[in-house]
Amino acid sequence: MTESVYKVIELIGTSKESWEKAAAAALERAGKTLRDLRVAEVVKLDLQLDANGKVEAYRAKLNVSFKYED
Repeated sequence: MTESVYKVIELIGTSKESWEKAAAAALERAGKTLRDLRVAEVVKLDLQLDANGKVEAYRAKLNVSFKYED
């Protein structure tokens, strides 16, 4: 087996509907420009609030890894 090296980046996805959709949005966008995505780890969930304290958006912060290519 050959050794592999992976890069880890941080992404933040947003959704007006749910944390799951926020995470999916981040991964969908990353998948358009990055190849060989391997693992996504949700590291933080939070909410964006409006001036009245109502939820405007769900936010999911992810650490995503992908394989380095030679």
